[in-house]
Amino acid sequence: MTSDESNRSEDFGLVRAARGGDEDAFGELVRKYQGKIYSLAYSMVGNHSDADDLAQEIFLKSYRNIGKFRFQSSFYTWLYRIGVNTIITRRKKLRRNRHLELRPGALDVEGSPYLSPRRGGKRGDEAAAGRELRRDIREAIDRLPEKQKTVVVMHDIEGIPHSEIARILKTSEGTIRSRLHYGRKKLQDDLAKWLD
Repeated sequence: MTSDESNRSEDFGLVRAARGGDEDAFGELVRKYQGKIYSLAYSMVGNHSDADDLAQEIFLKSYRNIGKFRFQSSFYTWLYRIGVNTIITRRKKLRRNRHLELRPGALDVEGSPYLSPRRGGKRGDEAAAGRELRRDIREAIDRLPEKQKTVVVMHDIEGIPHSEIARILKTSEGTIRSRLHYGRKKLQDDLAKWLD
């Protein structure tokens, strides 16, 4: 049995126990996935307070709907789908707070799929330019259409593979690749001043 199969089997056992009223079993699922769900929420809404609220809401929804889990996908895929849908719905209400502050290091420009940083200047200038670049990237991501932003955050920031994103969003890998392509293209256009 591979570690993925073992993990899936363990999760399924916890889901069955939680369905039977075992709150500790559901608590174990929360402990196991709370970091990933919080990270998703933070990446998409950009501040700690809203991310905390959303993570709690996502786990509450999953607890209330645990009886609807069909054991056809991994528990994490099911939970992540609830998370993405909840965040997209709530984000419209959160738009009044436009500040998006992604995790430190999440926007490292080395290896970025949509830009290469401009070079030159003194070290102090480079540090200031780095801060300005990170701010510009955050703002450009926040301006993306919702579907493109979701895929860019999930793939480029959270590191989730195309196939998993397709399962979570219940769409084809081709659609995911298309949204990612157009999202990156828009980011390249918005960040043109940073391109070599």
